[in-house]
Amino acid sequence: MKTKKILVTGAAGFIGFSLTRSLLESGFYVIGLDNLNNYYSKKLKVDRIEILKKNKKFKFCKLDIRQKKKLDTFLKNEKIETVYHLAAQAGVRHSIIKPEDYLTNNLVGFFNILEISKKLKVKHFIFASTSSVYGLNKKLPFSEKDPVNHPSQFYAATKRSNELMAHSYSCIYGMNCTGVRFFTVYGPWGRPDMALFKFVKNIINKKPIDIFNYGNHVRDFSYIDDVVACLKKIKNKLPKKLNSINQNDPSSSTVNFQILNIGNQNKVKLMDYIKEIEKNLKQKAKKNYIKLQQGDIKESYSKLVNTNKIINYKFRTNYQKGVKKFIKDFKKLNLFFNNTARAVEFINNLPNDKNWWFEEKKQKGILNLKKNYAYLSKSHINDWYKKLKI
Repeated sequence: MKTKKILVTGAAGFIGFSLTRSLLESGFYVIGLDNLNNYYSKKLKVDRIEILKKNKKFKFCKLDIRQKKKLDTFLKNEKIETVYHLAAQAGVRHSIIKPEDYLTNNLVGFFNILEISKKLKVKHFIFASTSSVYGLNKKLPFSEKDPVNHPSQFYAATKRSNELMAHSYSCIYGMNCTGVRFFTVYGPWGRPDMALFKFVKNIINKKPIDIFNYGNHVRDFSYIDDVVACLKKIKNKLPKKLNSINQNDPSSSTVNFQILNIGNQNKVKLMDYIKEIEKNLKQKAKKNYIKLQQGDIKESYSKLVNTNKIINYKFRTNYQKGVKKFIKDFKKLNLFFNNTARAVEFINNLPNDKNWWFEEKKQKGILNLKKNYAYLSKSHINDWYKKLKI
């Protein structure tokens, strides 16, 4: 009998990688798909996959979800119990510049994963939506029971379309489908185009940070560990049919379908978030205030009505703790990314009892470094050795 597995699409992405790593640590067999595109650093995605590959229960395929025949060929003989569909073209502003990327990835790609999930008769199809679907709503906080008929950008429109497509498959084929609306997820291994990465990197390097809407944004910053914990709990919480649709609740359904918010339920002003970053870095930011960008939502924070009923998970990381943890990991693991001089300084300042690599052969030293700083590429470490003349 074949082992039942979990399929994670977008396994090289921020949430996909973090979820996959946690699932593997819990003993699950995971198949990961990703096309490793260059929307942001391809190297970062490859580094994430290399970490996952160290676990023998992980199987990876570089595959584009828009390629239906290749998807069918690769997955046709797999026994998959749960699908976490996290692959998508992300980025609100990019959707204004290149909407065709969202059409093919988020609609055609989504359809292909729905189809293969139907064929494989998966027990639970869980997919990523976004808090951006709440669009032009003025009522705050955003609850799953609020209307989502007025998206303010094309990215949100494609995600709302995903919700409707999944609902139709629940209705026609009886598929168990759960859509999760994420609220401003952040943390280690996150996307370098997201605000926290940009802010920390620029402040460290004494470069100005761009602050949109003149700093008047409000967000619900949700730490990745809490988000992953929610996703894992949702796995065994199959949707329950209602006897009738509540006309005042757009999330209600008489089929096997549910919508869940995943957020910290914490209203945080952007400027307070920046102050917390400055506090932990012990550096003041050079601030460049910019007007509200097209498609941006001024205020967004969550109320977890459906989610609290189903999984009753309490977020453990407020934004103060999250920023502190992120910066600690940023300094420890990323060493300010590709700045070799800082990396060398870091190594030289380590206590003597950790300077074991000076006596080791080069290749053994590389293995030891990779064990302790698994995110690092071999090329990075070789650069260090050249600089240190080892």
